[in-house]
Amino acid sequence: DKNNRDKLQAIDWEGRITDGPTHHGFDWYFGISASLDMPPYIFIENDHFVGRCTVKKTLYHKRIGPAAPDFTAEKVLPTFKQKAVEYIARQVPGKPFFLYLALNSPHTPIAPSKEWIGKSGLGKYGDFVMQTDAAIGEVIKAVDRAGLRENTLIIVTSDNGCSPAANVRQLTKLGHYPSAQFRGYKSDLWEGGHRIPFIVRWPRVVKAGTICRQTICQVDFMTTCADILGIRLPLDAAEDSVSFYPALKGEKIKTQRQGIVHHSIDGFFAYRIGPWKLLLAHGSGGWGSPREAEAIKLGLPKAQLYNLDEDISEKRNLYSEQSPVVKQLLGALEKDVTRGRSTPGPTMHNDIPDIVLWKKPRQPRRRKAITQGKK
Repeated sequence: DKNNRDKLQAIDWEGRITDGPTHHGFDWYFGISASLDMPPYIFIENDHFVGRCTVKKTLYHKRIGPAAPDFTAEKVLPTFKQKAVEYIARQVPGKPFFLYLALNSPHTPIAPSKEWIGKSGLGKYGDFVMQTDAAIGEVIKAVDRAGLRENTLIIVTSDNGCSPAANVRQLTKLGHYPSAQFRGYKSDLWEGGHRIPFIVRWPRVVKAGTICRQTICQVDFMTTCADILGIRLPLDAAEDSVSFYPALKGEKIKTQRQGIVHHSIDGFFAYRIGPWKLLLAHGSGGWGSPREAEAIKLGLPKAQLYNLDEDISEKRNLYSEQSPVVKQLLGALEKDVTRGRSTPGPTMHNDIPDIVLWKKPRQPRRRKAITQGKK
């Protein structure tokens, strides 16, 4: 938090860290304090710093702050990979375990190790993605070496679409458009911002090579894990979560949730039911072009409606042509917000009491709008 940056100078580097992962259910933690472009630049194990921050650094011209002298961005991914491999090797046969491996890559700073630079032919971002893929491969091999292949569920996924920080223009010139057929990037309401990889390996349950076309959301992890373990969650927990365990078994997901809520980085809403997706924004809602203020100047409609079955690239806005569909989706979104949940159960309180569905454009920032690349 830039507002608390001065407090970094008063940290007791030998003291105990409170309110971390080991205070919220994890038995062991190794990682960093936030994103790798945020100080302090030092590893943390359980509730203690690994070493001391005695210098100031900025990694790849990102935020300056306290750092351990030997801490470099290039070391983080290999270290995370190795710690995960060692953790798996320590597991006792017959005792279930859960490993949450939140990699720093390919988020900024884009920092492939020296031996990976130049391997992709697509610049450092491509190299970093290749290194990430290899790191995941080593973790999977560790599972296999431990004799846990058949009944270990491995999920590889991401939190958003490709970031403009990847240098989309350069990638496109080199023949690789990272959003594929999707419109937009990280931050945007369009599919390029929200549609993500979701790769599963679970030999005992999931047939290799299968593709599931049912829609899920990462909020569904909670209920899915409970379902797999045979645990009944209380009604006031995981209020937007639906189990996709049936989909893993090749069955249809059973849900009474009508739709899925999306947010852009600037807080604009989108809502999808089946093939229909309603965006409550004139433009991208994020960093993509046109941004909201620009889209308003261009006279674009105040909202967007797309049929993703027919228009996955979100090129044809049907907002003015499909009033009944707009009314249905908007009504369902309003109901979910009012109830504080999208699944059956008691009404829940929202973290923000007065939620505004139709946002106003924010004041322009220094960041330039990103123009959609072409294949």
